[in-house]
Amino acid sequence: MFSFIFVNNKLINPNMATTSDIRNGLCIEYNNDLYTVVGFQHVKPGKGPAFVRTKLKNLKTGKVIDNTFPSGHKINTQRVERNPYQYLYKDDLGYHFMHKETFEQLSLEEELIDAPDLLKEGQDVEILYHTDTETPLSCELPPFVVLEVTYTEPGIKGDTSSSTAMKQATLETDASINVPLFINTGDKLKVDTRTKSYVERDK
Repeated sequence: MFSFIFVNNKLINPNMATTSDIRNGLCIEYNNDLYTVVGFQHVKPGKGPAFVRTKLKNLKTGKVIDNTFPSGHKINTQRVERNPYQYLYKDDLGYHFMHKETFEQLSLEEELIDAPDLLKEGQDVEILYHTDTETPLSCELPPFVVLEVTYTEPGIKGDTSSSTAMKQATLETDASINVPLFINTGDKLKVDTRTKSYVERDK
């Protein structure tokens, strides 16, 4: 009996997957760890064999590595699924989440969460599961979140330009990021969770 995987609407047979099946979001086993593909490029040099240059994100550590596979190389794909959760609270046991459809709760260690310092109670997230073992692999925040500034030095009056000069600001989740000089305590900011950086003042 065959098992299949859909990645970006492409059907993949994990028993026969090769580098031609590499897509962003594909989960593979590599060096006894699970990784997701976050970037790839098929290269056909003028001389020598073709290859695929990839960026792989370790689902346990979050570290991104570069790796090159020979073209046609067999890869060990893994079945994963994403489930919608809502962040509830943090205590000594970890970070607690509730499934938005079944209302079941689970707790995760901080190491499994992308940008845990940007988590706000009630925030929607996606938790990635290894399908075969039903093991949670990682918790992903949306690309952008809106958070209030709880403290920063007073803004410079009249300076609303996007100058390169920056200052520190503490957000309602206790995270600290660099912001433009015109930002004040009480402002709500759009923050990029992937880079933990200021995007714009929320309107």
